[in-house]
Parts: sequence; structure tokens; C-alpha cells
Amino acid sequence: MKNTLRYLVASYCIFLLSCTKVVKVDLETAEPKLVIDASIDWVKGTTGNEQKIKLSTTTGYYSTTFPTVSGAVIEITNSVDTVFGFIENPGTGEYTCSNFRPAIGETYTLKVVLNGETYTATETCVGVPKIENNITQNNKSGIGGDEVEITYYYQDNAGEENHYLQRVVSPVATFPDYKAEDDENSQGSLMQGNFSDKDLKAGDRINIRLYGISRRYYDYFRKLLAASGAGAGPFQTTPGSVRGNIINQTHFTNSAYGYFSISEVDVKDYMIW
Repeated sequence: MKNTLRYLVASYCIFLLSCTKVVKVDLETAEPKLVIDASIDWVKGTTGNEQKIKLSTTTGYYSTTFPTVSGAVIEITNSVDTVFGFIENPGTGEYTCSNFRPAIGETYTLKVVLNGETYTATETCVGVPKIENNITQNNKSGIGGDEVEITYYYQDNAGEENHYLQRVVSPVATFPDYKAEDDENSQGSLMQGNFSDKDLKAGDRINIRLYGISRRYYDYFRKLLAASGAGAGPFQTTPGSVRGNIINQTHFTNSAYGYFSISEVDVKDYMIW
């Protein structure tokens, strides 16, 4: 009898497990908010004249697409009042500029006019050191020794306070891997970044990007990473909103999500062996 009872209980548990399914909870969807993706990236060795800004809106939790926003007037102005206009590729929500002139230390002001409201933000272009060529690889990394890890290096400038954003894209990760770093304890040192994954294999190409960023953007991005959760990707759905530097000058309470940044960027590709 006991054996039969155990068998029935075990069978019932297996039945319950086999019937498990994902339950979709009905959630209230808030009023859509404007999202301004205004990351101006100046890759070392290029003129940086071609730049792009994207406008979209927030959407429901379960939605996999973000509605684009058309009809905005977008411009960036530098400290000597040179205006760089961004024109939309019709119907895409992508606004491009082909004559932008980035300069390290220069201050720029973003202006977005949409539906009678004006959004502005100001940021300074920050330089970045180059990624050194001596990237190292460890094929027995991690607690279990089953991860492949690469380590890359860059030289910090001892004469100033610096903040960096590291971005690594690999074929084994759904989202880019981001880290925000400062040189508070590494002034003038050879700094390093790393990336590891047990699924990396020979022939996989890793793309590394190193950005020079402002202190404000550094603080913002660390909050964004904390809100998104480890490994979730900073631009996925977050449990709480993180306020950027873009201000609605017409109606202050109707804020936009996103951040206006302008950075020099160094890029390097590495192939796993």
C-alpha cells in the first residue's frame, strides 16, 4: 500500500510538472513616453561626420517592438553656434546628419521639437585612449575552469579624472555586455576590461568598444545597469525608470527617456583561437 501510494504521489507530481505553462498576467499599460536615443559616437580614425538619432516611444511590457516617431525637428549646436541638422529617413524614426563635426572638449546642445514641445540636453565630447594590441586569452577561466576569457587593456590619462564605458559584442550572448568604469583607484594606470563565456569557441569574433564618457553619463549608466539586472542588457525592460539628461522645456513633467551623449570611441575586433 505504501509503495502504491508513493507511486501515485510521484505520478501526480510528474503530471503537474508536465502541465506547467507560462501564465501571462494582464498588466496596465502606461501612456507612451518619448524615447530619445541620441548617442553620438566618434570612432577613432574617422571624421565622425555621419551620425544618427532615433526616436521611439515606450510600449507594453510584452511587446517586442518599439513604435517609431516621425515628424520631429532635430538639431545639435556647438559652442560657436554652428548648427547640425538631423533629417528623418521618412517613416523610420531615424534622423541622420552627414556633416557633423565632433571635437574633444567641445560642448554641444541637443534640441528636439516634437508636437509643440521642445526637449534639450547639453553634453561635452570626451576623448578615449586606444585599446592596446596585447589582448590575452585564457581558455581555462571561471570557477570550473570551463570558460574562455579575454582581457584587453587601455592606458588611463593621469592628468585628469576619467570615466569609461566598455561594450563587448559576441556571437554567444543575446545582448552586448556593458561595464561603466572610472579611474578613481587607477589614475595613470594600465586599465583592463574582460569578457568570458563557456560557450565561446575557436573562430568566434569578439567586438570591443571603449567609450570616453562624462561623469554624469557614468552615473546614469551605472543606475541603468543596476535597474536592468545583471546580464539583461541595459536597454531592455527595467523595473523602474532612470532619468537621463534630456529636459522637456515646454512641459517639465512630460519628460523623455534616453540620454544625449557624445563620445570618442575606440573599436577593436578579436578572434578566439
